[in-house]
Amino acid sequence: MSRPVALLILLVCAMLEAGGDALARKGMHAESMASKFVFYAAAAVVLFSYGWLVNRPPWSFGTLLGIYVVLFFVVAQGISWAFFHEPPTTPIWVGGALIVTGGVVMSVWR
Repeated sequence: MSRPVALLILLVCAMLEAGGDALARKGMHAESMASKFVFYAAAAVVLFSYGWLVNRPPWSFGTLLGIYVVLFFVVAQGISWAFFHEPPTTPIWVGGALIVTGGVVMSVWR
């Protein structure tokens, strides 16, 4: 598997995982039981899709985990900002810089 394809799959996985978490959160705060059910069902499908996709390729997940953590962090912060109106605070920016730096180190150090 080429590196760009692996990165694309990991990005989609990060979007599915963070999106499924966001759907579950929306379900917890939904007003009606019907809305809760729809959000929870959607979250279950999205999170199952994440679990299936992330384990489908024949890769060493531990090797790519650092890169995945970076992608998940970036996607989760984007979802938090866009859908929950929670912009990153200074500690999140600083911690995020450390996460991204760690991902770069794991990616380029041979």
